[in-house]
Amino acid sequence: MLTVGPKQRLRITFGRGEDVKYITHLDLMRLWERLLRRAGLPVSHSVSQPPRPRLALAAPLAVGVTSEGELMEVFLDTRLPLAPLARRLAAECPAGITVREVQEIGLGLPSLQSLVRFSEYEVALEPVIAREEMQQRLSAFLSATSLPRQRLRDKEIRRYDLRPLVDSLWLAGWSKDEVRLGMRLQTDEQATGRPDEVLAGLGLSEGVRSIHRVKLLLAAPVLKPQRAAHGLRHG
Repeated sequence: MLTVGPKQRLRITFGRGEDVKYITHLDLMRLWERLLRRAGLPVSHSVSQPPRPRLALAAPLAVGVTSEGELMEVFLDTRLPLAPLARRLAAECPAGITVREVQEIGLGLPSLQSLVRFSEYEVALEPVIAREEMQQRLSAFLSATSLPRQRLRDKEIRRYDLRPLVDSLWLAGWSKDEVRLGMRLQTDEQATGRPDEVLAGLGLSEGVRSIHRVKLLLAAPVLKPQRAAHGLRHG
């Protein structure tokens, strides 16, 4: 029996706001399945039993973290024009989900998950220490050759080195009311850096106001989409 494959592959950039920042990864996938169904998109399904919609997020986002640059791929059984498709998606988004861009990419390109290399975050903090001390802590962190840490996972203590997971760390903003830190953390199939662990390593676990993922960085060369929906690109 001849198997007919999908006809179109979409890459969707979307934001996850305050209204949905506490839902789990599994709940977010279910939300997108419902959203795509309500939008009437002909989503391809797997050949497994039971069949599952062919969609995948680039990298899970921790509960309690907002984002403006989440990436998801969806395979469709029928080719659709991007601009009206993107408007249909945007119209079905619940509070807290914002479609920012829809792109079409080649069906034969590597999986989205395999291309992710880094996540960039911005963390808002209460100004609990002086600016000079903050700079000193950042410099000491980046100068360290090793930062042994441990975390409890599946009722087991796991030891690891935090330092290789942090590509860069910088002071993104400073005022008498709020401090903002920027972080670029490893996010790939081998390991994932977590903003809360970096804050703990800096001695800044207290006074965290928000953690926001700005974007995901893919492996070079950056894949160029064939087409993009107009009017949905921001920033």
